[in-house]
Amino acid sequence: MPSRKKTSMFASAFCTSVSSFVVICVVLATPQWVSSEVRFSRGSSVVTVSLTYGLFSGTCEQFVDAGLQVSETTFQVAEALSSTRSRSLNVAIIVVLVLALLSSLLSSGFTCTNTVSNPYQTFLGPIGVYTWNSMCGVLTLLAMILFPVNVQGNSLSEELAHGCSTSLQTHLESKHSYGYSYWIMLLILLLNTASLIIIYFYDHARYSKKKEQERPIENAPKDVILF
Repeated sequence: MPSRKKTSMFASAFCTSVSSFVVICVVLATPQWVSSEVRFSRGSSVVTVSLTYGLFSGTCEQFVDAGLQVSETTFQVAEALSSTRSRSLNVAIIVVLVLALLSSLLSSGFTCTNTVSNPYQTFLGPIGVYTWNSMCGVLTLLAMILFPVNVQGNSLSEELAHGCSTSLQTHLESKHSYGYSYWIMLLILLLNTASLIIIYFYDHARYSKKKEQERPIENAPKDVILF
């Protein structure tokens, strides 16, 4: 059976890993990644298309000139995209987050295993927790980089706006505001960092205790040496 200290520290790491798993599920499920206002000219009028979307779905509204609302529709991102580059990058972000989800799940399994037992295999201990938490953090950071690249580098909002409205002509300007579904990925990074710190302190304390038990004989008391 693991010691009380090991159980408490790995239980704490288990809680942060499970929290990371839940947050990634929220990130994937919610469509509040970005809100964009895209302005186009259409004949003598100016049309503003307001979009709020995530990786899978979104909503869009049209406003003509002085704020007259024309329509509000729901769309599927994959169906609305015509550019191969934008669609491929959107799929890549989904794959990256699914891999991060699996990494956090494995981290939860490893920390749970160490909470209730002392596994013989080295990789099932702290090394495994380091590996899966680091991988989850790196993948989450990659998703945070790729999404703005797709929005602003590949003109994702402008492309989706064309799918929401017909006869749009010249693109005038775009404004983007990233929503909570995007920013809570910072919480995933924070939770993974917390898991790593907890396991590091446990591993460091265990290493120090082991070194102390293996101290050289010259550090032993003189009466013990004489005996």
